[in-house]
Amino acid sequence: MVQNKSLSPKEIVDQLDRYIIGQSKGKRAVAVALRNRYRRNKLPQEIRDEITPKNIILKGPTGVGKTEIARRLARLVGAPFVKVEATKYTEVGYVGRDVESMIRDLVEVAARMIRENKQGEVMQRAETVVEKKIIDAVVAEKKKMATDVPLDILRQQTMVEYKDGKLDNFTIEIEVADVKKPDMQMPMGMDMNIGIDIGNIFGGLMPRRTKRKSMTVAKAREMLVSEESERLIDKDAINAEAIQLAEENGIIFIDEIDKIASAGGGNGPEVSREGVQRDILPIVEGCTVQTKYGPIKTDYILFIAAGAFHISRIQDLIPELQGRFPIRVDLQSLTKDDFYKILTVPENALTKQYADLLRVDHVNLVFEDEALKMVAEIAEQENETSENLGARRLHHIMEVLLEEVSFNATGKKPMKTVTINQKFVKDNMANLMKKTDLKKYVL
Repeated sequence: MVQNKSLSPKEIVDQLDRYIIGQSKGKRAVAVALRNRYRRNKLPQEIRDEITPKNIILKGPTGVGKTEIARRLARLVGAPFVKVEATKYTEVGYVGRDVESMIRDLVEVAARMIRENKQGEVMQRAETVVEKKIIDAVVAEKKKMATDVPLDILRQQTMVEYKDGKLDNFTIEIEVADVKKPDMQMPMGMDMNIGIDIGNIFGGLMPRRTKRKSMTVAKAREMLVSEESERLIDKDAINAEAIQLAEENGIIFIDEIDKIASAGGGNGPEVSREGVQRDILPIVEGCTVQTKYGPIKTDYILFIAAGAFHISRIQDLIPELQGRFPIRVDLQSLTKDDFYKILTVPENALTKQYADLLRVDHVNLVFEDEALKMVAEIAEQENETSENLGARRLHHIMEVLLEEVSFNATGKKPMKTVTINQKFVKDNMANLMKKTDLKKYVL
């Protein structure tokens, strides 16, 4: 499940460069933090316990890659990752999510990763059991229609047809679990993912109920394999491994941390913001949080915070919280050169996405370099003259640019080639370009 854990910082940056343009400082910071985790795990236990992650604050406008850097980093090494918004939390005693819920969310992600991994391990055993059940059900149905065919011949024929996929649309009647969890109404403002698994407590008191259902073989196979896999998996092992994975490899991305920075005098909303900071502090410092999978220590979780800090400053966070984020990286606004690279270099570039989408309707999009440079220049001007949306500006521009092509694509053959050149951009972006030009003269 967890692969590429031993990548060097340079290799990590090279991998991030495949999807994210620029922001080398931010990439280097997270790459070193990730490598330090690998180094820590190679140390003796007594030394390892003394080393905690160096948490990071990424400062920069929206759309420059703050979230994407952290998300891609986690995906690269198979680490459990959650993104939370600091503004969603409230001080203890007020209605809203408590800060400990971010840890419970992280453990939930880790448990899902472990469960998927273990399901893969038992999949072959589960499919063998399910195959016998389905063949029994198919033979029973066929026997009703072909009473004169010997049972062993009928079963042999059914096995061959099942393996060849010829029975996928054949309808059978099978016995499946009748899962009905108690309808628990939680008080308003209370976190649904609390440290007690209420569903399991009440579910465990009830005997396992089943019901007979008619469905196709394909649907039955999917449902029965899922049930059988769950039965074969050791639930206690999932709980223990999920806690360990979250503790040792978890990454929590706290977005909009600048919105809870307090630059005022100390009453009203300012007090509430500082209260949220003080609630976050023990989580980042290291404490134990109760989850439905068991207690988890937060000491070794990597926290990456991010914010634009247009109005407030990092120095406006309470000193104790500042001290827990020793690495600070300023991310730069994107230029037209960055926008051009975003449109052409990444493996998931927008131009490639639109080309793939429209190819489904037999439209072959061809982008000329000069046209993409013009789009990049429009994106830069739009960000300068209105709200700076970063790379997200390109989504709006590309939608406007290709709206007519997308609308008129009918899916009829043969393949039609549409070339996006400078003239195409001028014709389809005339209104947006005119507005951008006029904004230059607004005082």
